[in-house]
Amino acid sequence: MALDCDVLIVGGGPTGVTLAVLLAKRGVSVIVLEKEADIYPLPRAAHIDHEGMRILQETGVAEDVMATSRRVARYDFLNAKGDLLLRFEGSDRIGPGGWPGANMIHQPSVEAALRRALAGEKTATFHSGWELDEFQDNGDFVTAHITTPEGQRTIRSRFLIGADGARSPVRKGAGIRFDDLRFEEPWLVVDMLVDDYSRLPAANLQICNPERPTTCVLMGEGRHRWEFMIKPNETAEQVSDDAFIEQLLEPWNVRGAVRLERKAVYTFRARIAEHWSKGRVLLAGDAAHQTPPFAGQGMCSGLRDAANIAWKLAAVVKGGADVELLKSYQKEREPHLRATIDMAIMMGRMVCTTNKWSALLRDMKFKLGRMLGKLPDGPPAYPPMSEGVLLAGSPDAGRYFPQFLSQNGGRIDEVLGNEHWLIGRDRLNDPALAPFAKQLSQWLDKRDAEAVLVRPDRYVFGTGSNAPLFEAWQKAVAEAPGTGR
Repeated sequence: MALDCDVLIVGGGPTGVTLAVLLAKRGVSVIVLEKEADIYPLPRAAHIDHEGMRILQETGVAEDVMATSRRVARYDFLNAKGDLLLRFEGSDRIGPGGWPGANMIHQPSVEAALRRALAGEKTATFHSGWELDEFQDNGDFVTAHITTPEGQRTIRSRFLIGADGARSPVRKGAGIRFDDLRFEEPWLVVDMLVDDYSRLPAANLQICNPERPTTCVLMGEGRHRWEFMIKPNETAEQVSDDAFIEQLLEPWNVRGAVRLERKAVYTFRARIAEHWSKGRVLLAGDAAHQTPPFAGQGMCSGLRDAANIAWKLAAVVKGGADVELLKSYQKEREPHLRATIDMAIMMGRMVCTTNKWSALLRDMKFKLGRMLGKLPDGPPAYPPMSEGVLLAGSPDAGRYFPQFLSQNGGRIDEVLGNEHWLIGRDRLNDPALAPFAKQLSQWLDKRDAEAVLVRPDRYVFGTGSNAPLFEAWQKAVAEAPGTGR
């Protein structure tokens, strides 16, 4: 039976379209379905980190995204009196991914850039106004039944990806349940258009005020965001009233400096799907996990999902790898995602303390920590991958490989391309690698290694010598050790 495409992606948001572009660049045929007719015009996500920007670089849209994003140097946690509790600094510096650590964005602009990139890929098709009704996993392929503006359609594909958000029909259709991590807080999100930046904070702020926990952050060019925790005796209708919002903003003294663009009530949740794949169906982004926004990792997590899945799907579809390779996806991504959620919950609980005595005790602990120099200067590091498509026991296997920059601003990814890299000391004389030779040599020296093999998602497969590394990589991709075989 003829198939319509290799991969059918349900959901045309940042995760789904990023995945589609990454697949198409590897020659995989892909169809993306988006039930909405147009891009949602108002901002939702506000932040992409350096690793997310590196993934967008591979899609070809990073420069467009940077053109409308803003950088921020500090992330401050203040108490009700405005005293500093905790400060994360340096988020405007270049991170390991080769881009600034914190980039405040306008999500519709990011989505528009990604859709333009997808339109330029010969093996990809995007359909707006198309909605998934149901699907069947037939073992070797998936049959999806679609409602389109022109009527009913059936699409057969090797794989089906649910990148269709927190309410994911794909997840529900696959019978996959969520693991609730017991964080659920209703907040009012207010996005403002900015007329006078001089009257707005230049740092991202968490106001840890038990009377009204509040977030105030930069966004993409021309915008700023406030988020206000909703009290138990308040309704969504009450807090969404324009007059109520004016009262909430009164202490910020921004009347005349900003104009209301969007207001919405969200319940911030922490949940992870029990399974991220079932047969030939996989989940990505909010369909697989939901992260409270305090660490700014919602969109970033979806982009990491896309980068992890893309090369593995391509290896199965185009490279002849065993389909079991895909079982390493959740094994690799879930520990990182749980650490991300733990960090966001930690920040959220610090901010969301509404008991005055608990808040006083918290403030005293942080004051003592500052006096003793015991407070962190940044979020805790994410754990490296401990299992999956890795060379077990190899130094730095599972750690993130940096994107080295040349003195003239060149990036090593642009030289080496989107497949796996085997970089040995014998390659450092290659003229193309000359701008990065010193950095690569120092990286290898630190690990006392002759070579490193870097996976397509830029995590280290392993270090050692050229030939054994390459043989181990070929065997790992073919046999998919992430499955436990």
